[in-house]
Amino acid sequence: MAKLKLVTIPVTPFEQNCALLWEEASRRGSVIDPGGDAPRIHAAIRTHGVTVESILLTHGHLDHAGGAAELKRLLDADGEPVPIIGPDARDGFLLEGIAAQARSYGIAGLENATPDRWLTEGEQVAIGGVAFDVLHCPGHTPGHVVFVAPTLRLAVLGDVLFRGSIGRTDLPYGDHAALLAAIRDKVLPLGDDVRFLCGHGPASSIGEERRSNPFLAGLTAGTGPQHGD
Repeated sequence: MAKLKLVTIPVTPFEQNCALLWEEASRRGSVIDPGGDAPRIHAAIRTHGVTVESILLTHGHLDHAGGAAELKRLLDADGEPVPIIGPDARDGFLLEGIAAQARSYGIAGLENATPDRWLTEGEQVAIGGVAFDVLHCPGHTPGHVVFVAPTLRLAVLGDVLFRGSIGRTDLPYGDHAALLAAIRDKVLPLGDDVRFLCGHGPASSIGEERRSNPFLAGLTAGTGPQHGD
């Protein structure tokens, strides 16, 4: 079974967890959610000798996608073009507003992002040859997706679920009920042994959050789509 290595690179003043994931033997992999500080991400890629095959986005917020365009230019200059993939097209308006939002926060260097390919639930993406299922988990944003590798018992959940918390839903397009439904019907059924990387803060497991996360109190794993079905 392929083994993936992970390096987390906190980016932007929001300390967002940009992830560099690659397969040990081939050293081929992907960058997930390069929200900013693209030169630092690029330096980490070179340090670890990784050939990046894709830039994956879980959703359209500036701290997750604001560095994608610059990172793509840096990687394209190294060799083969690297596509930006995801999120779901329903986050297009957020990707188109990154630069303006960054200016309002006083953050320099963040750009609008244009995906080469949108994602929909039921698709898969490959990271270092490992298949990750795509699940649509709206609520934090309308087009938020997560990536799940059933064979590795690993998930990348963006801002859906955190250790001890969940994604914020108080923005105009947020939907608290939709987020809880996505967690109940798509995330919890993945299994308690699944470890996950989240967009901010430390990693956790589905089981740990089921037991201790106060936002999940009373939620029971549903019978909704699993692993991209």
